[in-house]
Amino acid sequence: MKITYLGHAAFSLEHDGATVLIDPFLTGNPKATVSADSLAADTILLTHGHADHYGDVIGIAQRTGATVGAIVELAEEISGDLGGDHEVVDFNLGGTIALPWGTAKLVPAWHTSTTPKGTVNTPAGLLIDIGGTLVYHLGDTSLFSDLRLVAPRDRQIDVALMCIGGHYTMDRHDAVIAADLVGARQVVPCHYDTFPAIETDAEAFKHDVEMDTASEVVVLDPGETHAP
Repeated sequence: MKITYLGHAAFSLEHDGATVLIDPFLTGNPKATVSADSLAADTILLTHGHADHYGDVIGIAQRTGATVGAIVELAEEISGDLGGDHEVVDFNLGGTIALPWGTAKLVPAWHTSTTPKGTVNTPAGLLIDIGGTLVYHLGDTSLFSDLRLVAPRDRQIDVALMCIGGHYTMDRHDAVIAADLVGARQVVPCHYDTFPAIETDAEAFKHDVEMDTASEVVVLDPGETHAP
């Protein structure tokens, strides 16, 4: 399984010919190294509806025919935009959907969310099982204690994709505590340095996490791929 950091909070997960995009904000993303028109997708998953996460979901889905998975209210808006013939899967917090490549579960995140069209929706994190690798995208969460409950009781999270930029999400200091609560084998920082308000020191985050927790931090540049 390969994880490619697309910049900001956008990622591509690839396994056995399947491509899953998370929060595909490419157009208008100053850190993006690829265009929305160049991306393949079998599935697109969204953590919430803010423009810097909702991004190019409609254009990519229309071009590729990708299935879109999102929380109920967000899925309803997307389904209306894409038309009834396009597969849009709605689910809600605690719910798991099965897809050809694996599963995705929506878990809580403390944030806010309104789509560019004004649809209010509950923000979430995504717990994704693809190719036997368990990937947790935390969305735009702040620090809260229930992050310790996301991992299954009998399984460690392999990779946590974790916001660290502050201002709109938790900062790198709170994210060290979050990394300890989540207990993932590896942590990939995201949602930082895209705009001045969320500039931070990812290497300092790496140092602090690896000093204070059992997790390894993998800092990826936009466009870089990692195989967990």
